[in-house]
Amino acid sequence: MTELVAVDIGGTNARFALARLQADGRIVLDEPVTLGTSDFASLQTAWEEFERRIGRQAPRAAAIAIAGPVNGGTVRMTNNSWVLHTGALDEQLGIDRVTVINDFGAVAHAVARADADQFVTVCGPEADLPTSGTVSVIGPGTGLGVAHFLRLPGGGYHVQSTEGGHIDFAPMDHIDDLILQRLRARHRRVSVERVVAGPGICEIYQTLATLERRDPQDLDDRTIWTRALERSDSLAVAALDRFCLSLGSVAGDFALAHGSSAVVIAGGLGLRLRQLLPTSGFAERFRFKGRYEQMMAGIPVRLIVHPQPGLFGAVAAFQSQYPQQEQQQA
Repeated sequence: MTELVAVDIGGTNARFALARLQADGRIVLDEPVTLGTSDFASLQTAWEEFERRIGRQAPRAAAIAIAGPVNGGTVRMTNNSWVLHTGALDEQLGIDRVTVINDFGAVAHAVARADADQFVTVCGPEADLPTSGTVSVIGPGTGLGVAHFLRLPGGGYHVQSTEGGHIDFAPMDHIDDLILQRLRARHRRVSVERVVAGPGICEIYQTLATLERRDPQDLDDRTIWTRALERSDSLAVAALDRFCLSLGSVAGDFALAHGSSAVVIAGGLGLRLRQLLPTSGFAERFRFKGRYEQMMAGIPVRLIVHPQPGLFGAVAAFQSQYPQQEQQQA
């Protein structure tokens, strides 16, 4: 058995958990400790707080998922101010082995490894995830995470992390045009993450308020999400419906771009939308791809309901980098 620390660092929270790799390859996670990234100056100081919380020194191995591009010695996070120097993590954290991966690359590992009962249907055919082909993984949270993985002959898979959340936002109707116009007034370039991520609901809400000639309330995204999900504010509900439409469009675009056999929705907001997405306009927008509408209707779209896919997937990535035989020899 190998014990390690799993870390999932997002734009808002950093989650830590002790994890164990069993001799049979199973991954066991303890309950996570969640720390606000804005409450700590760096990963090192947050790591020290995690050790204080668990009351002992952490294991000397770690699997770290980060919301940002992982393609060199320095990782600058997309939605907070932490900077990680991957070559110095052993000295800073007192570890011998570490895997560092993009956070949605980690989620893709989780999707590839999770049991069938960890998924629910959003739209498309009722079937388990395919055993061959490419699976796209898309998740709205503080930002918009995008990754995909390819099933390989013999049962393996290969994960490709991306920064797909930063492709251009493509409006589909008059209201989308108004959302784009509002965002373009403040940003040189408008990416899909400006709309299809947690803070994006503010832009949708304010656009709808202007459309209806209402005096716009200065509400933060948490308040709008709460009102929408509680259905206590009709304009917030309309903004949430529009969010689901846009998420469907984006998910369909990535299915086309990746040549996907299936699509999986993940992320903190994805899980909160578990009951709403199947009955929203998501499926219509997902299929609405012109001459490829029939093909899109045949692609299964699922939602992963694993409580900690980022942590689970980070450990799966570590397991891939350090096979069990190597772990036993270390």
